[in-house]
Amino acid sequence: MNVTWGRSRPSPVRALTIEDLRRGARRHLPRIIFDYVDGGAGDEVTVRRNREAFERLAFRPRALVDVSNRDLTVTVLGDRLASPVLVAPTGMAGLCWPRGEVEAARAAGHAGTAYVLSMYASCSIEAVAAAATGPLWLQVHVWRNRDTTRALIERARAVGCRALVLGVDSPLISVRERDVRNGFTIPPSVGVRQALDVARHPAWIWRVLRRRPTMPILSAAAGRDPGASVVTLAAISSRELDPGLTWEAVRWVRGLWPGPLVLKGILSVEDARLAADHGADGLVVSNHGGRQLDGAPASAEVLPEVADAVGGRLEVYLDGGVRRGADVVKALALGARAVFVGRPYLYGLAVAGAAGVGRALAILQQELDHTLGLIGVPRAVEVDRHVLRS
Repeated sequence: MNVTWGRSRPSPVRALTIEDLRRGARRHLPRIIFDYVDGGAGDEVTVRRNREAFERLAFRPRALVDVSNRDLTVTVLGDRLASPVLVAPTGMAGLCWPRGEVEAARAAGHAGTAYVLSMYASCSIEAVAAAATGPLWLQVHVWRNRDTTRALIERARAVGCRALVLGVDSPLISVRERDVRNGFTIPPSVGVRQALDVARHPAWIWRVLRRRPTMPILSAAAGRDPGASVVTLAAISSRELDPGLTWEAVRWVRGLWPGPLVLKGILSVEDARLAADHGADGLVVSNHGGRQLDGAPASAEVLPEVADAVGGRLEVYLDGGVRRGADVVKALALGARAVFVGRPYLYGLAVAGAAGVGRALAILQQELDHTLGLIGVPRAVEVDRHVLRS
């Protein structure tokens, strides 16, 4: 299949950079929610490493190249996308904006790219599929109760998801110290300070809190009422994570899912080769945005060796630390076919719903286009390591 998705449209959101959207999200969200979106595990060393890895790389621009016509399009798992920037799976986007996943899927389609839905979403698979105008992928985790995972995969097939993403880097729930200090735990431990901070955000209360966010995908999977509380469902999810999972689980999922299968959370050449051996069609070099193992390498540091080892056997993508269109170009140069962005789109979502997500994607696409022109490479698919200084 070779389809081009999306159409451009002007955005009412005034933001020049992703950092502008981040500052806007900080203003719009209570601290407990902003820190959940923005924070990472432990001392957040890996969060910083993801950014520093890109900042250390320098371009090797070429002069006197005709860049009057630039082409950002790429082909990902058979779909021709408007740019190599895809929207990553993130849990509970509804804490940023009502029906956050529906809003994000619409924006991704308008931007001409794919949207990856998390099983920890605040909207159902069916609702997001009905709203999506571009390729829709679903990320799942294999639970102790395999029937639960099987049911989710069957629902993904029923609504026409293009790909299944299997998260492989979460055998345990990490300790995110911002969340612990804020009382964003299971069960919650919210005190006077947090309550006062929430009260200072009446617009967020009116938009989000009064609607009582839920996780309908998990509700159905766990056999609970659709209105089951997020706290109850999060506790169930925590219990269902299986630290005993092995590569047999990947083989099991591969047997259930006939479409493209992508493994997310690969950080070693050994695991990349095993992913290819077990029938994966793609893998995401990812440290979970620094939200799992603090002290893990930056995704961009690992990407070249993984791409060299398995790039001819499956598609390789990057997740983690992308904040500029120049970062996208650097990731392509290091061997990625495309990148995933999580926090950038959530910042935009918190500011203005679908329009904010659209603005985040437009910023990255515009910067990507500008960078290609300045380094003398008119087509995104032509970027290779020669564009970087060794």
